[in-house]
Amino acid sequence: MRRSKRIIAGLALVAGLALPAAADQPQRVVSINLCTDLLAMQLAAPGQLVSVSNLAADPHSSVMAEEAAAYRANYGLAEEVFLLKPDLVLAGEYTARATTSLLERLGVPVVKFAPATSLDDIPAHLERMGAALGREAEAQAMIEAFNADRAALAPTGDELRPLAAMYYANGYSTGLNTLSGKVLDAAGFRNVAAEAGLLRGGNLPLEVLIMAAPDMVIRGNRYPGQSRSEDILDHPALARLGASPAAPILADRDWICGTPRILEVVSRLTEARSALEKIR
Repeated sequence: MRRSKRIIAGLALVAGLALPAAADQPQRVVSINLCTDLLAMQLAAPGQLVSVSNLAADPHSSVMAEEAAAYRANYGLAEEVFLLKPDLVLAGEYTARATTSLLERLGVPVVKFAPATSLDDIPAHLERMGAALGREAEAQAMIEAFNADRAALAPTGDELRPLAAMYYANGYSTGLNTLSGKVLDAAGFRNVAAEAGLLRGGNLPLEVLIMAAPDMVIRGNRYPGQSRSEDILDHPALARLGASPAAPILADRDWICGTPRILEVVSRLTEARSALEKIR
């Protein structure tokens, strides 16, 4: 506690020098959350975004790892963020609460974003990010493009909706009230987990999956190294279940964050559904 008070006091002494004067458009923006990293990298003006979280450059976590390499990485620590002299910090609603609380006490503006759980959340997040960055026109253009692309991908009501399952380490799957579940629905699939009563994320027993007999099982990329949690993915029953050549492999990074790029996943799944219907 004493150390924390000393840090606050020390940083507060230079607060007046460390923070630039307020402006309509922030000039030094720091993001400490993967999903706000991705939104900010797509919307920020050149030179406006000065740092993103270390996860943004991790190819296992981020769909924009190459782009993130151009920015200074941060680890979400209050001291390092403050020393970057931000006039705006972008964070997730549940990101490093000790960090965001301390920054706010030091007078640093912090804008927090809730996780996207639906495709409908994406335009709202773009609008909010545009307002935070002073890039409203750019955000509106991106929203209009997103809505148009989404409409073009929407399945018609009379199309067959095959049954699919998302299955990951430890038998993890996601239901309808999740971003990945909404993506699966948007691509024209029914969801095994949702039909089994799993509304959000959780364990889907292999026996339940087998009895559902899905038309397709969507698996994720494996992480480097070995983990016993992935042993279930090698089960012989799973190897024969939903083993469609059309099934795409989707990494966690592909649909962990709600940005316009998630429509690429919808497109891939839509193509997989069309290919599946041709071979059924």
